[in-house]
Amino acid sequence: MSVEERDPVSGYLTTGHDWNGIKELNSPVPRIVFAFMVVTHLYALVAWVLLPTWPLGQTFTRGLLGLDQKTAVAADLATADAARAGWTQALATLEFDTVRADPDLMARALTTAAPLYGQNCQACHGADGIGGPGFPRLKDGIWLWGGTADEIATTLRVGINAAHPDTHYAQMPAFGRDELLARAEISVLTDYVRTLGNGVIPADPAEGAVLFQTNCAACHGEDARGVEGSGAPNLTDANWVYGGDALSIRNTLIVGRQGQMPSWQSRLTEAEIRAMALYIEGLSGVAP
Repeated sequence: MSVEERDPVSGYLTTGHDWNGIKELNSPVPRIVFAFMVVTHLYALVAWVLLPTWPLGQTFTRGLLGLDQKTAVAADLATADAARAGWTQALATLEFDTVRADPDLMARALTTAAPLYGQNCQACHGADGIGGPGFPRLKDGIWLWGGTADEIATTLRVGINAAHPDTHYAQMPAFGRDELLARAEISVLTDYVRTLGNGVIPADPAEGAVLFQTNCAACHGEDARGVEGSGAPNLTDANWVYGGDALSIRNTLIVGRQGQMPSWQSRLTEAEIRAMALYIEGLSGVAP
């Protein structure tokens, strides 16, 4: 029969385990632990009844309190929309000149547009509209489809080569891939386009000029300065969307170009589109 040993200091029985003179005590679990377990179990039972708890396939038990975070968030958004309704309605309907003349409304528009630009446009056009390979720069005041707030808003609504029925449409043929020009002609035209700093002289008898007038002038203009609103860029300045070096120009002539921008009409409200138009218009620093 075992003999119980009691610790003389604490008064607790030992378990009989001894590690180099250190004896393990058979101390009881603190009562507070039992109390905590009782409280948590009671809370769980009450929560099962009052709060959304059990999954039921595609739904769940709603609980007696009917609490739902999705409903709460929707209510918060509705409250926020109601608070914003006054100035968003004004932004969506007033003329841009009227909006610009109202400092408070203009400030709200730009404050709203800045994060929208970061979320929807920055990935392609870069921070602050600095552009990137294949994506136009928005800071230089040079526009393919027009740079007024009204024109920018239209471009945002319909997109470029997008699914919108009224989308801006522009496509440069693949002169090489589709065998519209011979490789030798593409080489001549490449060299000619690189010399267009002073514009095209229509009467220039050089082979490159003749090729340009025959194949390119219909879109880019006889003077190669582009046609705003058609998507055909100016070829006489230093602003290139796909690159102005010989290799880039040659590649453009061979494979063609068809830049795309989505229509934002189904993703942004009219007020947000117009706020974005004012914001983008301001990136160029050109006064309306």
